[in-house]
Amino acid sequence: MDAGVSSPEKQDKQNLIDAHSKTLGACGWFLVFLSFLLMVITFPFSIWMCLKIVKEYERAVVFRLGRIQAKKAKGPGLILVLPCVDVFVKVDLRTVTCNIPPQEILTRDSVTTQVDGVVYYRIHSAVSAVANVTDVHQATFLLAQTTLRNVLGTQTLSQILAGREVIAHSIQTILDDATELWGIQVARVEIKDVRIPLQLQRSMAAEAEATREARAKVLAAEGEMNASKSLKSASLVLSESPVALQLRYLQTLATVATEKNSTIVFPLPMNILEGIGNISHNDHKKKIERY
Repeated sequence: MDAGVSSPEKQDKQNLIDAHSKTLGACGWFLVFLSFLLMVITFPFSIWMCLKIVKEYERAVVFRLGRIQAKKAKGPGLILVLPCVDVFVKVDLRTVTCNIPPQEILTRDSVTTQVDGVVYYRIHSAVSAVANVTDVHQATFLLAQTTLRNVLGTQTLSQILAGREVIAHSIQTILDDATELWGIQVARVEIKDVRIPLQLQRSMAAEAEATREARAKVLAAEGEMNASKSLKSASLVLSESPVALQLRYLQTLATVATEKNSTIVFPLPMNILEGIGNISHNDHKKKIERY
């Protein structure tokens, strides 16, 4: 909506400037002729006062008898300025860095924060920057502060912390639409830092730590459950073949032996021990019977 409204206003303003530049009147043209005649009479001394140098990154907006002389600004290079009737204003077209000081903002969830940022913009229309606003840089600076507070005031703290790029793009769009009549093009907006109270930082840190501990406990429980299922499946497989259980014993013994332990505990099935015990008991009986 803003872009649709600003475009006709911009066109009307340009038409008004063009109309004024063409209506100097007879008296105005007479003064221009006298100025030109004075320059010719005082030549070559006047040439040093009438020729001006405009740098590559600058443009000159020339006012003749208080009216803008042309649709576009002049430059770069040499421009001719008539004495007494012409006044020119130089405009720098390079990108300007605007640091937004920390703004105290009350978020939508009633949290007080301090947010600062930076805005990069440049002047793309020198005529609009001179004719439509008193101080284009000061106006852009104040508008950037207000826009930052208004946009962040509609967001929660979590949205500000997680969606900096989206918020910065939204601020850039609003600034670009609002400064179009001033001849400003906003190139980039960045949110530098978000400061929150120390007590809130501690609360958020405690909440994050509790969340991590709860997630760790859940993962540990899931691991135990998966391990128990795997052990159950392994026990079913081993129960089908007693030889496989003996091989597992031997594999465990080999693993323990590689660790260079001084004591090795070797498990034996109870039926083997019972068999050994029966053999010893029978041998003892036979010896007694011999005697």
